[in-house]
Amino acid sequence: MPTPRMALLTGAGAVLVGVGYAAGNGAGAAVQWLVCGALLGLSALDLSLLPRRRSLRVSRSLPEQADIGSPFEVTVRAEVPQPVSLKLTVADDLPQTFLSPGASLTAAWEGKAAEVRYTTLGRERGEYHFRSVWLRLRGRIGLWEKQARVELGQTIRIYPDMSGVRGILSSMQNQLTLEGRRIYRKERSGSEFHAIREYVPDDDPRFVNWRASARSRTLMTNVFRPERGKVVTILLDCGRMMGIELDGRTKLDVSLEAALALAAVALKQGDKVGLLAFSNRVKAYVPPDSGLLHLQTLTAAVYNLQSDFVEASYSTALQHLLRVQKKRSLTVLFSDMDNYMFEEGLRPLLMRLKRQHRILLLGLRDEVLQGWALAETAGRRQAYVKSVAHKFAVDRQTVAAEMAAGGIDIVDVPVGQLAWTAVNRYLDLKSNDSI
Repeated sequence: MPTPRMALLTGAGAVLVGVGYAAGNGAGAAVQWLVCGALLGLSALDLSLLPRRRSLRVSRSLPEQADIGSPFEVTVRAEVPQPVSLKLTVADDLPQTFLSPGASLTAAWEGKAAEVRYTTLGRERGEYHFRSVWLRLRGRIGLWEKQARVELGQTIRIYPDMSGVRGILSSMQNQLTLEGRRIYRKERSGSEFHAIREYVPDDDPRFVNWRASARSRTLMTNVFRPERGKVVTILLDCGRMMGIELDGRTKLDVSLEAALALAAVALKQGDKVGLLAFSNRVKAYVPPDSGLLHLQTLTAAVYNLQSDFVEASYSTALQHLLRVQKKRSLTVLFSDMDNYMFEEGLRPLLMRLKRQHRILLLGLRDEVLQGWALAETAGRRQAYVKSVAHKFAVDRQTVAAEMAAGGIDIVDVPVGQLAWTAVNRYLDLKSNDSI
């Protein structure tokens, strides 16, 4: 394709031809032949210096996976057998939800290879495909550009935000850290013997090991820990209500990140973790297993989950769980608080499940609704809004109290505290051997 420089020279040549014809005496024809010959010769030279399409080798380098909202670098590399000197412009086939590089991606190509790098990020979880790469090559003369399209099919997986999980995995066993804060841990808890160490003033005198103290001539104490090998089953609601956004993220995204944080802590504590995701059907099921490698299995099974535009069927999920999970477990259900309030038939199912499993229900609180309930009333409209919001808040508290009276733990928390609350509730139950 012609470049702006070619258009400019052609326009200048047309002016010269016009002047020649205006001068008469056959000068116009001569100038016309001269201009056309010069443009033709320069064009032939320019195109001959550009590499042929068959000799062009193009590759793209990008990571296999990245966290949602985390920037990553993509490199496009072009190679030819013989050294060249030209300008390379690249346009990549980015998925629609990815951040566009903005500025034109260009590089000076001197030699046999050239690279263009740019940074992008994925705004939504899932599996995405990079397909074609478009290249434009402009030589030194710059009259013509050669454009080529190269098919480079590659896939990248955008995971939920795993920063909290990595913080947990990198922290010490007795100093678990989530979102920059130390997770609550109840010391000297549990019934399983762990070790013997030197007694310190805050230790319980009932745990003094007198035999070890006599041998070492130093007061020693037994250290206990919660029993390992328990089962934690995570249930993820993927129904219509979980697609609602709170603070710029869907409820499903928030719940998914909290569920993986809980799974990381439980696996690090030596327990087994299983997961069941459902809407009006079971979308994914991962049987309980132990070891930190199991976290990769859990993440790979749920990173691509999306909320369905249907009502969640708790009967389908809980009946499936009762069939496949025979051993007693801590069952943690991440859902919307409104579902707990209005889902008919949920409570009998939970009571049936409670006979075999310990149940913890986690719901997300709408901070906008909470703010309306606490807002000042400057008029009748504001008073009406506040009264309705207050009624919703009271209804939520009533449902939580009724569930608690039936022996089912239910927690209604803001978006920013879901992961923190889930992990601490698990550790609290584990330290009391309540799982």
